[in-house]
Amino acid sequence: MLNDDENVVVEADGHINRPMVGWYDPGQLIQTAASVVVSTLFGRHADFRLMEALAKQSEAHSFDTGEDKPFWFDYAADVGDGWNSTYAVAYWLAQPTLNLKDSDGNEHFTERGKILIFGGDAVYPVASRSAYQEKLISPYKMALAQTDEANSPTVFAIPGNHDWYDSLAAFMRLFCSKRWFGGWRTEQTASYFAVKLPHGWWLIGADIQLDSDIDDPQVKFLSSVAEKMQESDRIILCVAEPHWIYASIYGANDKDFNENNLAFIEQKIFKSKIEIFIAGDLHHYRRHQSPANVQKITAGGGGAFLHPTHGPAVQTLADQFELKKSYPDKKTSRRLGWGNLLFPLRNPTFGLVTGVLYLLTGWTTNLDLSSYQLSNIADALCETFRAALNEPLAAFWITVAFLGFYLFTDTHSKTYRYVAGTIHGVAHLVAVFFLGWAASRLLVSQFGLHFGSTPQMLLTGLFMLGGGWLFGSIIMGIYLFISLNIFARHSNEAFSSLKIEDWKNFLRIKIDADGKLTIFPIGLRRVPRKWKKIAKPGLSSSIIPDDKQATAPELIERP
Repeated sequence: MLNDDENVVVEADGHINRPMVGWYDPGQLIQTAASVVVSTLFGRHADFRLMEALAKQSEAHSFDTGEDKPFWFDYAADVGDGWNSTYAVAYWLAQPTLNLKDSDGNEHFTERGKILIFGGDAVYPVASRSAYQEKLISPYKMALAQTDEANSPTVFAIPGNHDWYDSLAAFMRLFCSKRWFGGWRTEQTASYFAVKLPHGWWLIGADIQLDSDIDDPQVKFLSSVAEKMQESDRIILCVAEPHWIYASIYGANDKDFNENNLAFIEQKIFKSKIEIFIAGDLHHYRRHQSPANVQKITAGGGGAFLHPTHGPAVQTLADQFELKKSYPDKKTSRRLGWGNLLFPLRNPTFGLVTGVLYLLTGWTTNLDLSSYQLSNIADALCETFRAALNEPLAAFWITVAFLGFYLFTDTHSKTYRYVAGTIHGVAHLVAVFFLGWAASRLLVSQFGLHFGSTPQMLLTGLFMLGGGWLFGSIIMGIYLFISLNIFARHSNEAFSSLKIEDWKNFLRIKIDADGKLTIFPIGLRRVPRKWKKIAKPGLSSSIIPDDKQATAPELIERP
């Protein structure tokens, strides 16, 4: 059945089956834009990390097996979106064991981690107490109910930009208050942490707030941790964003600032002890490797919409890091990108935005084009242009409408903005013109309504609103498709419109008794759409998959 929100389904077993976030829904666009503006302005002038440091003193946590047996831990990032994708990852993370086959058919036995790391953006679209409860705590509690304290795993988390949208208040309440998180315990006291693992391995979680400088208390804490390390110790560094990717794509801009922060942590604090870099933010799996076998892994497949792997070229990064694996592969990613040609069906409410824009643009011009036939459409276009120039309000509104689409264009290439942004904006204005001309011909010439009469104005408004909904959405979908599949631009905008809940991933990592570390990249090609409640002794999850089309967890590449 449906609750008060028609898009939220309450299943028979009581869980709330929320759909993926509709990033192109008008209400969502306004809410997210407001949160970004407020958090950016506040976050760059009032650093909450400094306030939390005054209240709590961070400490390094130590985990050891005490025996000669492997130590397991898990990593997931960009969680807390739609129910199916979020719970699918939570469900498989919660299972005591997973048997996985590699591409050669070899079977690998894995255990649930004693530690679970959330690598940023724990909830979408905007952090709040209720959002964490509904989109993160609820699915993970159903996946693993509270366990006895002696055998319970521990969760650590670093915040991403979406966690910062409420100035980290909800994040701190959830992860830094020594509370239970379903069957996991929370242990950290700040938005960054350090964990001593067995056999000289360290797990470091760093918080770089909204592209700002790394704060002094965090530098002091990480430096104190570095002083405790032995010469032979090795580090796994978790950050919220893969700055190595952004630095390669965008070059010297604001993203490069965080790459400098990363270099400071790596070279000045930890003296090049970092052997594995892990980040989310991009919702796919990519692994880059250096000649020295250092790994840089992007694994943001914990629940949010899929990001493409066929966007900007990242085959080779700085310091000779080479791309070794992508999931999904580029061919599959490119095929999925064709879905933007169905943009009106995938984002039905976005048409309200273009519909209203088209309506207001036509209204400010208000020109009778009923006498112009298709054969002299050029004359009609010239007449419309002259009328717009002679009417200040029309000229102003047409400029505003054009700039709206122009400024939407990928900002990281001025050339692309100049060319593609202009074409995109002009395409919408041309669509407005043809809709206005068609309305005049149909209502005045064909149906005989008097131009300027109330019926003609009302019907023309409805015609412009409906036509704007359809053709405005179609133009947006075509623009996104061409931008990504041909020019490798708008990766985020093109795939957020698709809301793909499949192709999820997480990492399971093992440290052997001899100190050897092995990473198992686990993929979910198709997450279940159906679930059923079950109560059997020994099962860790109260809801299990009930979808024959869903695929079992698979190894993305050999461990």
